[in-house]
Amino acid sequence: MTDTTIDPMIAPAADVLIERRGRALWITLNRPAALNSLTRAMCNTIQAVLYDSIGDAEVALVVIEGAGERAFCAGGDVVAMHAAGRVGIEGWQAFFHDEYRMNQTIARYPDPYVAILDGVTMGGGVGLSIHGRFRVATERTLFAMPETAIGLIPDVGGTHALPRLPGHIGTWLALTGARLKAADCVYAGIATHYVPVERLALLGELLSTGDEPVETILETLNADPGEPPLAMLRDAIDYHFAHDTIEAILASLATGDDWALSIHATIAAMSPTSLKLTLRALRDGAGADIEGALRTEYRVVSHIQGGHDFYEGVRAVLIDKDKSPKWSPTTLGMVTEAQLDPYFAEPAGGDLTFD
Repeated sequence: MTDTTIDPMIAPAADVLIERRGRALWITLNRPAALNSLTRAMCNTIQAVLYDSIGDAEVALVVIEGAGERAFCAGGDVVAMHAAGRVGIEGWQAFFHDEYRMNQTIARYPDPYVAILDGVTMGGGVGLSIHGRFRVATERTLFAMPETAIGLIPDVGGTHALPRLPGHIGTWLALTGARLKAADCVYAGIATHYVPVERLALLGELLSTGDEPVETILETLNADPGEPPLAMLRDAIDYHFAHDTIEAILASLATGDDWALSIHATIAAMSPTSLKLTLRALRDGAGADIEGALRTEYRVVSHIQGGHDFYEGVRAVLIDKDKSPKWSPTTLGMVTEAQLDPYFAEPAGGDLTFD
């Protein structure tokens, strides 16, 4: 029998529903009107229940999903972060501190962790899923890391996960904010399985009450998502995005075909500072463990709080929605390596820890 009792001390605002469904610890992000975007309280709730469940013999697996049909999780509550950053560093750092510790717990969680990516999966939603053992796409999945468009970097452990995708797909995703559907997510290794929406109820039943291993259940319901358009772009992506500077990537794209020229235009519209921070963090993250990548991301975002581009990007994309951010500095040439170095230094309040 399923126990659906919610502890009010764990989820006081019901933004996260915590249930026991048979053998599964079931987590539902419950802000469908906000595309299940994450707040700090939600991060703390998820972190606490995951940590407390480690070693619990009655919990065989964790399942996480989003309420509604539109989104798994569209990311962090960026507008709220915008307001917090304007007020000061403490609230800003507190959000990222708690979110990143949650990401690390997911990455190190010992039992099967199943994320059902039904709908929009961006930013913080990527951090809730990509570090887990199983990621299930549906025909409604829409994946992206669009942070360079708002003056941020692909964080939540993205600088660890994206470099580990095949070839240079991760660099392309991080710099352009490109959006992928289910077939491409499976092709890129972002999703481990594809289960059509009509089978999700059965998937939930089997995960909760079935005696089969999680791998067997997922393989049984796994379906063909169709041909991935990304496969046709793979050679071009690997060629153009192998370079280690944004300038070299853009120069390569400028000599390419119509697709390459369109990607050139996309990247050229992003925050120059974010682009350079992102590429440097990705290259560093390729050789780091999850803790090292998250620690670097925490350093970078801590310094972003005192800058210009994040506030301007959020204003242009999400508040005024004029889609015309005025970046500062305005060009890549004005962003030097010496100017980037402080972003990778330990912040005044100290580094992120995982005690």
